[in-house]
Amino acid sequence: MLRSMYSGIGGMKNFQVKLDVIGNNIANVNTYGFKKGRTIFKDLVSQQIAGASGPTANRGGVNPKQVGLGSQLAAIDTIHTQGSLQTTGRTLDLAISGDGFFVLGNGVVGAAVNGPVYTRAGNFYLDQNGDIVNADGLYLIGEPYTAPPANAASGTVGKINIPTTAKSFSIGSDGTVNYVDAAGNLYIAGKIYLAKFKNNDGLEKAGQNLFRETANSGSIDVDAVKDGVELVELNAPGTGGTGTIVAGTLEMSNVDLAEEFTEMIVAQRGFQANTRIITTSDEILQELVNLKK
Repeated sequence: MLRSMYSGIGGMKNFQVKLDVIGNNIANVNTYGFKKGRTIFKDLVSQQIAGASGPTANRGGVNPKQVGLGSQLAAIDTIHTQGSLQTTGRTLDLAISGDGFFVLGNGVVGAAVNGPVYTRAGNFYLDQNGDIVNADGLYLIGEPYTAPPANAASGTVGKINIPTTAKSFSIGSDGTVNYVDAAGNLYIAGKIYLAKFKNNDGLEKAGQNLFRETANSGSIDVDAVKDGVELVELNAPGTGGTGTIVAGTLEMSNVDLAEEFTEMIVAQRGFQANTRIITTSDEILQELVNLKK
């Protein structure tokens, strides 16, 4: 069989993957905190027809002769550029201006977060108990403060609880959650902390606007015990290279529709060109079979 036919098949498969990534980007154009994907190709091994030779006293050098055998998928990148901030005016809508991720979990076991996951989507809510949660009920993790009148930092990670009797509350750019009790006294419910990774591109998308750490993202559980994410391994907003929190806003998807439609056209034409390679190769094979007639 002709090598060009198999090169065309490989190219079609690659452009199918590219279209899948583009389709997912467009589907999430209005998903808060979404980070777009990008498809990268690389060429396959080239078949050596003749090797290179160096110049001699009587004859000059000759370049190698190679026939490429198609392309393959090199990478599907996650692009962690900052999305635009959309003003909502809602107190529990939070965006991160800069690097970092909100830490979510199923509560705390000992002094560490139970099942930590990470997100840039800052649409949070209060549950029946006054705990700050995301749309799926995962707790927003930070440093809770002790109850009044002491009202001091606990020094450990935990859920942030706003008393159900509070008259109002607010969230500062440094992550501090303040509330006013029924008597008009101002207290601190807790402080939101952010996670920062060495390699954001290495994070794994887990669905529901969540990321999980991988072997290549770098772990924030940096102590020798490896007993889970603790407070000392997180960063207060605006410290350790993390961004600040902007209350009353949400980070939009970083998908650019104009770019995605352009890439869609490129992928479509690339797919069509590869199908034409297969069609042309088939016609050549047909001529070879007809030689016997």
